Amino acid sequence: MRIRFTKMQGAGNDFVVLDETRALLQLTPAQYRFLADRHFGVGADQVLSVRPSPAPGIDFEYVIHNADGGEVEQCGNGARCFVRYVSDKHLTDRDRVRVKTLGGVIEPRLNPDGRVTVDMGAPVFEAGQIPFDRAGLSPHEAGTWEKWTLALGADPASPKVAVALVSMGNPHAVQEVPSVDDAPVHTVGPQVENHPRFPRRVNAGFMEVVNRALIKLRVWERGAGETLACGTGACAAVVAGIRLGRLDSRVDVQTRGGMLTIEWNGVGEPVLMTGPAVTVFEGEIEVPDQ
Repeated sequence: MRIRFTKMQGAGNDFVVLDETRALLQLTPAQYRFLADRHFGVGADQVLSVRPSPAPGIDFEYVIHNADGGEVEQCGNGARCFVRYVSDKHLTDRDRVRVKTLGGVIEPRLNPDGRVTVDMGAPVFEAGQIPFDRAGLSPHEAGTWEKWTLALGADPASPKVAVALVSMGNPHAVQEVPSVDDAPVHTVGPQVENHPRFPRRVNAGFMEVVNRALIKLRVWERGAGETLACGTGACAAVVAGIRLGRLDSRVDVQTRGGMLTIEWNGVGEPVLMTGPAVTVFEGEIEVPDQ
């Protein structure tokens, strides 16, 4: 099967975008893995599918598959690329659209300066909705909120990490580190991602607080490994930092791929994320039957 695609990136988080507004491609997990493969396919952190409106009051449906072929609930950097794509392809003439994702409805909008702002909805903190198995554990107070201590092995002497838990439509475990450059992202990241306390795995964030309006961030993403930027990870880190009393309501997030700006006014309020969305190239590729 030969399909057309667009390669896009948002702060270095890169995507293969597929137009399925006319007909679904019915790709298999193996075919999504092929498209995301950086040696044999196009190469991407996620594959994004643009689909028609599923209900009144919704403009599009947005389906996200990680590089491992698994479907996930949300992708903030992808959401910015999504609205840039539907605008550039003249699939809409609106600067703001309502988009259904597996994690809920979001509202990305194009700004006059070329950046894109996404209303990511309100963060979720309830353990069962993250989801997080808290059986036998108790949180400890941290600032004005709480953290959870996770043992990274079965041995009582195993290393432990303290994480703040947030869902931005997908689950995040955020830990504060003295330096993101020295953080053990590639060792601790997979251990947190696959920790048995997270039945659907989790995105592991490593946050360095520079000051109350600036953090540095690296994220080990479920099914993708470390990416140059993670939009929902940036939202989760800022939300956690605000609730922990470490950050103000508007924060710049320096990722390895670029700068994102996150705004949040407190529990029950939506998180706003602003950042770049860029088309890299377009093409066609023969996708093997799998």
